Amino acid sequence: MKKIGIFYGSSTGTTEGVAKVIAEKLNVSADNVFDVSRLSEELVNQYDLLILGTSTWGDGELQDDWYDALKQLKKMDLSTKEVALFGCGDSDSYSDTFCDGIGILYEELKHSGCVFVGNHVPVSDYRYSSSVSVKDGCFVGLPIDEMNESSKTEERIVNWIKDLGI
Repeated sequence: MKKIGIFYGSSTGTTEGVAKVIAEKLNVSADNVFDVSRLSEELVNQYDLLILGTSTWGDGELQDDWYDALKQLKKMDLSTKEVALFGCGDSDSYSDTFCDGIGILYEELKHSGCVFVGNHVPVSDYRYSSSVSVKDGCFVGLPIDEMNESSKTEERIVNWIKDLGI
């Protein structure tokens, strides 16, 4: 069985809450769920599957803690790792940058040697006008809109987990 580590960047607690729900659904214990500010090579090396979560801020920017974490991740050999991405966004107020953080993580890590999983989330169930996290008609990770569609969160997580190959 793959050892799973969940790393999230959360300023308001929303992404942290989603990370905990994902952990619960995957039966991942709380000691394998981390604020991304704690990310280190030693910690990353303990896991086969890295689930990385971020919120999207302002005009489509990453949550602040991710900037340093990405610098670290890009220096690591991730060729033996699977990576799954999730993110939180607000499709009503920020429809033109909805969950862009997922797309930024994807672009920054796509040449790291990792294998992305859970990266074919259909766009058809979402209301938004634009997102850099959409490639070839699918989201490259799981978008969550707790502001406007919280009633869909659990079902979206369950369906996404099926695509992780666990």
